[in-house]
Amino acid sequence: MRRYGKNPDEDDIRVRPNRKGNRPRTNIRPKHEDAADGMVLTVDRGRLTVLIDDIPVTAMKARELGRKAAVVGDQVSVVGDLSGKKDTLARIVRIGERTSVLRRTADDDDPYERVVVANADQLAIVTALADPEPRPRMIDRCLVAAYDSGLDPLLVLTKSDLDPPDKLLEMYGALGVPYVVTSRDELESGAAVSRVREQLDGKITVFVGHSGVGKTTLVNALVPKGSRRTTGHVNAVTGRGRHTTTSALALPLPDDNGWVIDTPGVRSFGLHYVDPSRVIHAFPDLEPGTENCPRACSHDEPDCALDEWVAQGHADPARLYSLRRLLATRERREGD
Repeated sequence: MRRYGKNPDEDDIRVRPNRKGNRPRTNIRPKHEDAADGMVLTVDRGRLTVLIDDIPVTAMKARELGRKAAVVGDQVSVVGDLSGKKDTLARIVRIGERTSVLRRTADDDDPYERVVVANADQLAIVTALADPEPRPRMIDRCLVAAYDSGLDPLLVLTKSDLDPPDKLLEMYGALGVPYVVTSRDELESGAAVSRVREQLDGKITVFVGHSGVGKTTLVNALVPKGSRRTTGHVNAVTGRGRHTTTSALALPLPDDNGWVIDTPGVRSFGLHYVDPSRVIHAFPDLEPGTENCPRACSHDEPDCALDEWVAQGHADPARLYSLRRLLATRERREGD
């Protein structure tokens, strides 16, 4: 049935009033050309602290970003109140392209990836030589995560006054991973700080390790006093540390010569997302030997061409052993 006549005019058209009084929806989004650029320092329950022109600004993610989340280390564009004063809130309207992403899963069967930090250059794997005892499987997993993410690994061994580092260093010697050994006395006196700083200058370094290994104590020794975090202790019964860091936090090194990102202590480092074929890129002396490997070779099977490549003297057998040990970390539990 025709609602209007053959020649309706404007008076014949009924327009329903907009009861909410809001503007009609549009697909045109503002360009935010006046947005200020900054770096995400920390994330806490939907509120992000962004450093803009040396001023920490509290911000939240704009709705237009959808499910895309900003993490510590992200370069973002922010609009709104940028004064940094108490009870003010700005909006993050853009997240810059990431140069690197460090991820982990709760375990190897968990498909949900958790982004730890973005845009880091280096992964410092902090391990105590005693109290708590070192866990090589955890170190292996962090190394795989670093190689997969394109980060340079750094091994930081603490509490050398309780146990010598020789055995652990021998295990990772073939990988050629740089390392720093510290003791508790050296950290208290500041003697170890300069050695660690040499490895951090000019880089964004994320610190990862179990609770109680001295990770936050080391970070506190590296950064100005005003930025220091609470430290904990190791439980005498369980041999495990107590979580004192609850969220990742980026802190500037003195003279603005780099950043350190302190992360909460982890009990596991799942590698569900890792593509084993990317790990071989961290072994440039072995990678050419994979050209004759069978399709989809795991590099740990009878027909792998790497065995012949090493037998011909192109690479050290210890390097092949280390590669296969790292690739096998997904099949082994950390406590095995």
